[in-house]
Amino acid sequence: MYIVNITEQMVDAQPQEIITNDNLNASVDAQVYFRVLETEENVKSSQYNVHDYRIQIVNLARTTLRNIIGTLTLRSANSERGKMNAELHETLKNETASWGIVIIRTELKEIDPPKDVQETMNKVVKAENEKIAAIDYATAAETVADGVKRAKIKEAEGYKRSKVLHAEGEAEAIKLVNVAADEFFTGNAQLLRKLEAVENALSTNTKIVIPSGSELVNVISEMAGLLPINTHKEKGQAGKNGKVGELA
Repeated sequence: MYIVNITEQMVDAQPQEIITNDNLNASVDAQVYFRVLETEENVKSSQYNVHDYRIQIVNLARTTLRNIIGTLTLRSANSERGKMNAELHETLKNETASWGIVIIRTELKEIDPPKDVQETMNKVVKAENEKIAAIDYATAAETVADGVKRAKIKEAEGYKRSKVLHAEGEAEAIKLVNVAADEFFTGNAQLLRKLEAVENALSTNTKIVIPSGSELVNVISEMAGLLPINTHKEKGQAGKNGKVGELA
């Protein structure tokens, strides 16, 4: 009478040194999870078709790992653990099909290179990370510079546009003045010049004294609603009086 454990079990393949495809030694360890199927036929197979399935699973796992990792570089072995686990599981499953057991899963515990190789790899990884960081920093600086450049261009374009609009406004004003001059002051250029002079004087609160009744006073009076102020001064000559109008 034999007692057979049909619960899930685990065996450790034990660490072993494996030479990778790039001629580096790597310490590799794995674990295999399995269980004996509960039917009478499978239980008998686990006893009669294999001498000791636990030992056989360990040896088969170690041999399979050597075959798999021997075709890979150390870097590939570390980056393709999922693929290696799947290949190890498939091989063990096929090889133990007649043992009355089922391979549930396999897990690579470690793939460690020698200490000096590990230090070199760490330096390489550090250098690559620093390179990536430098590239990212340069890219960020370039982006900032490009943004500043675009902002300056927009500012210059806005300034240019404002100048153009200002110039267009002045040109339009000059055009309107010319049109008004042609329409209302044709042949009266001297009168227009007088009005401009008076306008400038009034804008600065300049006091102008001119003879009352002159043509210019009459024109300004009609436009601004002002009346001339008459004053009488004796000039010491008999029979001669003068009138002076003051416009402020």
